[in-house]
This record gives sequence, structure tokens and C-alpha cells, in this order.
Amino acid sequence: MEIWINPACSKCRSALTLLDAEGAGYTVRHYLEEPPSAAEIEDVLRRLGLEPWDITRTGEPVAAELGLDTWTREPADRIRWLAALTAYPVLIQRPIITADDGTAVVGRSPEAVRSVLP
Repeated sequence: MEIWINPACSKCRSALTLLDAEGAGYTVRHYLEEPPSAAEIEDVLRRLGLEPWDITRTGEPVAAELGLDTWTREPADRIRWLAALTAYPVLIQRPIITADDGTAVVGRSPEAVRSVLP
């Protein structure tokens, strides 16, 4: 299991605390320091069953700078959204947990984090 975190994020710290309490084995990835590639983001999106705009933090200042609120959310725009997430990893929702069984979850709630535990 791998968890993408920003150590400054309270939801990320809560997810780590829960995983530790459950005795889960996991690897931490500080995704702002070690940004995921486009292929890794694509894999996570496939596992989540989501589109790039579904995991985009639109409230971030860089989102406003890019004008994300004006971008359409159509299949043809998917590459543009993916490029933004790759170039600006701060836009990626957190924490994202990829489980060994091939599933993934955006672990913003305790229930979501527990859903990937064996």
C-alpha cells in the first residue's frame, strides 16, 4: 500500500494515524517532493474510477492562476487536466491511498481510509 501525502495536511496526518492504529503496512510518498508522472496519475485515476478534474484541488492559488474554473470537463480536455496535475502536483487531492489489491481511494475520511484495509 502506498499513500500520497503532504505532511502539512491534517487529513493526511489523520490517515497515517489510522493506518498505524490498524497496523497497516504502507509506504509514504511525499508527492510534492516526488511528483507522480502522468502515467502514475493515469494509473491512480483508473484505480479510483475518476477523471483528472475529480481529484483536482480547484481552491489552490495555482488553480486560479491557470483559470481552471473555466476549463471544460470533457473527454477531449482530459490531457490538459492531466498535464496540469503533472506540472503542479499541489493540485492533486490528498491523501491518495493505493492498495495492494489494485484499488485506490482518496482518503479524506476515516471510512475511506478503512475501505482499503484488508
